[in-house]
Amino acid sequence: MAEIINLRQVRKAKVRAEADARAESNRIAFGQPKKAKTLQQRRKALETERHEGHRLDRPDSDPAE
Repeated sequence: MAEIINLRQVRKAKVRAEADARAESNRIAFGQPKKAKTLQQRRKALETERHEGHRLDRPDSDPAE
């Protein structure tokens, strides 16, 4: 005799499995350790500071003076 299955439960299990697979791929694609994030932020701040340091006219100074 065949085993009786609940189709609603099977559909929900399938959706759950797909969501788990999508979550795992997102963790791989977008996940980044805190140490790497802070290092990236520091490098960007340093790069911005160096870039702004080479400006000929400062944005905070008034050109009319």
